[in-house]
Amino acid sequence: MHETSPHNARPRRLWNPVSLAVIFFLWLILQIGGLFSPGLLDDVDSIYIEIAREMLQRHDFVTPYIDGVRFFDKPPLMYWMAAGSMHLFGVRDWAARLPLALAVLALLLAVYALGIRLFATISPAENPDRGGFYAAVAMATSIGPYLYTRFYIPDILIALWMTLAVHLFLIALNRVQPVHLQPGRTSPASQPQKSALLPCLSFAAVMAANVLTKGLIGLVFPIGFVLLYLAFTKQLRALLKLHPLPSALVFLALAAPWHILAALRTPAIPLPANLGLPATGGWAWFYLYNEHIARFLSKRIPHDYGQTPLLLFWVYLAIWITPWTVFLPGAIAGHIRNLRHRAASITTNTLTLAREHEASLSLLLWSLLVMGFFSLSSRQEYYSIPAIPALCLMAGGLLARSDQSPDSMPIGVDAAKSALRWHLYLLVPLTTVIAIACGYFALTAPHPAPGTDLASLLNSNPDFYNLSLGHLFDLTGDAMGLFRAPLTAVALSMLGIGIGSYLLRRRSFTYAANLVLAAAMTVSLLAAHEGLVRFYPILGSKDLALAVNQELRPGDRVIIDGWLSSGSSILFYTGQQAGLVNGRIYGPWYGSFWPDAPPIFGTDDGLRQAWTGSQRIFLLTFSKQRAADLARFAPVHLLATEGGKFILSNR
Repeated sequence: MHETSPHNARPRRLWNPVSLAVIFFLWLILQIGGLFSPGLLDDVDSIYIEIAREMLQRHDFVTPYIDGVRFFDKPPLMYWMAAGSMHLFGVRDWAARLPLALAVLALLLAVYALGIRLFATISPAENPDRGGFYAAVAMATSIGPYLYTRFYIPDILIALWMTLAVHLFLIALNRVQPVHLQPGRTSPASQPQKSALLPCLSFAAVMAANVLTKGLIGLVFPIGFVLLYLAFTKQLRALLKLHPLPSALVFLALAAPWHILAALRTPAIPLPANLGLPATGGWAWFYLYNEHIARFLSKRIPHDYGQTPLLLFWVYLAIWITPWTVFLPGAIAGHIRNLRHRAASITTNTLTLAREHEASLSLLLWSLLVMGFFSLSSRQEYYSIPAIPALCLMAGGLLARSDQSPDSMPIGVDAAKSALRWHLYLLVPLTTVIAIACGYFALTAPHPAPGTDLASLLNSNPDFYNLSLGHLFDLTGDAMGLFRAPLTAVALSMLGIGIGSYLLRRRSFTYAANLVLAAAMTVSLLAAHEGLVRFYPILGSKDLALAVNQELRPGDRVIIDGWLSSGSSILFYTGQQAGLVNGRIYGPWYGSFWPDAPPIFGTDDGLRQAWTGSQRIFLLTFSKQRAADLARFAPVHLLATEGGKFILSNR
């Protein structure tokens, strides 16, 4: 990617190989480095990947199934990605995770490219990619994007599609604007007018991918952004120049076939009364109404998810982009100032002012649209992920401006002072407190005996388990002894994030300060991953499934004592359909009404009866009392135990 400077006929290189190498290195050690451990988590992580495995097994890529039961909750793109990777590399957990890791790399590059567009004019002249580079580094090393790629959920993909959609729209709009409104264009003959058709069609394709990733929200965010941007800039008439008809055809060609086939293959059937369901319903009712409109209104059936309080939802957003959050107050204030001079920015031919207005309006609209939508609807703590690229771009723009020398751009002095001030008064105290807390637990936590099961050191707080990070509330002081190494690493890295990078920033070594901050944060994230590996026995069942595989013979049966998500990873690792005791709830509940649903749903009495039969059973249970109950009817053998879970067998 090159840009011709008006003062120099030679094009400037915008994509810097060194910057790309740093971005790729961060991605490699954070994403690929964590690809192979730990195992799949129970609940949504293994459920989505098991659906992909069953797609491969059934050769049916239209109707998702989990444990042999139709699953209507989500569109198929995430399943297709995992299934395609497992088709190439085999049915392995790392193969299923690989597409999400590649999507993160695509997101980092997309943020980098958009950052160059928005901030090249305010970055140092010798490094015009600096704003995009800082934004991509912030995206790679922020807490939220890293945590929520440790398991297989679609929200990081939504962030990717939104980043691409915003960039493509800005390119298309620039190409249909009159010459005097186009940044860098001073006369009709200065350079040939490019067609907006390709970016418009690409926008439609990205929007289709968005819809196939997480449903109708893939329409709401990009279309909402376009309409709001055009309304604020008084360019709504430009919609007619953005090739709406061919774009709509591309969108429908990509997004409509699966929706049509899914509706045809799962038509409405009579549904049980007195459950809050309509008299008849099929895929269309559950997916289009229940998963979208009813979920937005917090009236989804069944109500199987937590609701994050509104204030906490916004607080989480600040946490998810830590440590780069500290640069947002100055960045947001600067963007608001830019919008106050909107009229001058729109009519000017100055590239810098036009780009600054474009950046300010785009990033503020983008982030507020996502956060405003979920503020009005049902929300979980990670639903803000699609807004994070916009915030990372804001932080990247401020840091790029602060790299400017005072002589070349005096306004860079204000950015540098803002970054230094917030770094000193917020990031240094915060990281110091975290370092002290982590160091204290690392030094004082008791040393557990060899072979201690983490579950024996935890509290139980089931009220929080409907939150994605709810199990963290189970941690106790005694349990911290099993996390001594990760805690030590976090304590040391916090010193680099706070005090170390501040000392460099104070001496105006801003580039080095930001790299040190990113490097130290990488250490903290790797420590968090190691903590997840040590916590895994509580969250997943891979080792228990492998123990079952050593004994499993044709005709044996696997049963989960509870609902599917309590042990869903055992399905993937054993490759077996599992029975569910008292488990006709949540995910497979609606699909269980279809005539092709297998007889996997049982009761306590049914389990007792099966326990005395001739078929060998492997039971995954959380209850110690279950063994005593079953022992009244037939022998009970303990095959394996880990993380507070037990594998019992009647043979």
